[in-house]
Amino acid sequence: MPVENGNWAFLTTPFRKALMTRSVVKSILLAAAFFALGEGVAAQTVSRPLLQDIQVQREPAPTPTPLIKRTGSSSRADDVVAGVNAPISGVKTSIPILAETPIPGLSGVLVENLRGDVVIASGTDTPLNPASNVKIATTYAVLKRYGPNYRFSTNVWTDGSYDQATATIRGNLYITGIDPVFSYEDAINLANELNRIGIRSVQGDLFLDDSLVFNYGNITARSGQTLLNTMDAAKRPAAATRAWGSFRINSGKYQQLNEMPSVSFTGSAYVQPRPADANLLFSHQSAPLKDVVKVMMSYSNNFLSEKLGDMAGGPFGIARTVQEDTGSSPQEFYIQTASGLGINRVTATAMMRLLRTLRAKLGEWDMSLEDVMPVAGMDSGTLEGRFATDFSRGSVVGKTGTLGRTDGGVSALAGEIGTRNGRLLFVIFNQRGSVPRFRSFQNYYVSLIQGQFGGAAPIGYSGSSVDALLTKTAFAYPDSRPRIAGN
Repeated sequence: MPVENGNWAFLTTPFRKALMTRSVVKSILLAAAFFALGEGVAAQTVSRPLLQDIQVQREPAPTPTPLIKRTGSSSRADDVVAGVNAPISGVKTSIPILAETPIPGLSGVLVENLRGDVVIASGTDTPLNPASNVKIATTYAVLKRYGPNYRFSTNVWTDGSYDQATATIRGNLYITGIDPVFSYEDAINLANELNRIGIRSVQGDLFLDDSLVFNYGNITARSGQTLLNTMDAAKRPAAATRAWGSFRINSGKYQQLNEMPSVSFTGSAYVQPRPADANLLFSHQSAPLKDVVKVMMSYSNNFLSEKLGDMAGGPFGIARTVQEDTGSSPQEFYIQTASGLGINRVTATAMMRLLRTLRAKLGEWDMSLEDVMPVAGMDSGTLEGRFATDFSRGSVVGKTGTLGRTDGGVSALAGEIGTRNGRLLFVIFNQRGSVPRFRSFQNYYVSLIQGQFGGAAPIGYSGSSVDALLTKTAFAYPDSRPRIAGN
């Protein structure tokens, strides 16, 4: 019988007792199966360049902190494996099987329907490490400040003159910008655009501003030389050639873009500011910010998240924005990084408020969570292989979080669940235990919750490939034409 508005009052007392008896047996069998499988579940790996292995710096041994305490809903991993399955104290829910299901580790769990009615709550006011769920806050803060359609500009300048007969600039080329996703394919795209306006060689050097980013790293003399080589087909790395081929395919401009664009330099690459009298040739504009954020969230890219976080005021600015807009206190929401690495503290209640606030802000732009967060089983990245069965694919949109050693092992998952009886928002923080077991628990638990509301249901997502999002670039010219000195 379907559940409406989370109301179980229609059950008669005898029926409730029968249901309780059957649910205890069912939860024992399900929990036993879950923990047996959890031991053998390996951490998911995705061989994509944007999916960074999370590396935690060595830290002093953790000391007790007043912000962290064990809750009544937590069980020692050893006890769980041993088969302890007593009713959990401190769990608020009207669904018996959820009340009886053990939650591993030091945990905070909160699931609500869209109206705010609680489906289950456990340890919701305990500040825990959210790991990469911090990126949800970074996403909210940067989108609020710049808007979803903001584009990063990478500008190409020269201090030389143009020789049309030889398609040569006699002077130096300068590149400036802060595009955090500027990579191999974008450098080749610059060469393609230079070729398009008649420039094939530069009799001079390539100067790069120190704010420039290339291949998800800050520009250095070495990476600057790699950028120069990438623009020159005769020196181009094989990885850059492959990236350009993928860009041509994913952009849908395979025929319009040259197969081998090339600009040669007689000099070398240097990291140095441009002179004030240099002339702007054109600007390369990145994909819209909403697509950059979606890529960052899908692959959980730490470097990209920190760069976007800097634009929103860094960890302090992000935290202040979240605290002011959600009503959460510093004790409920405190972060030291924009990526989720290291020691951060957020309660499940505060994360739920943030999800609702982000969802409402996206609604102002006619967007939804799936526009900036990965959809399980459909989008490339950390959720690519989770909830990927024929029954659950496309029914979960969320953000993962993983720290292998910090705080004794952390795994988090938060977002939105699709069920046949409506959508739910959820937060699951697990800490101090086996990350593979935590992840296995989350998979099981989300599916269990969906089962109480008629089963999994797709959220209606039909977005484009994550790999194609960053190809939505463009070029802009001053006064709609290139400016070259002496021409």
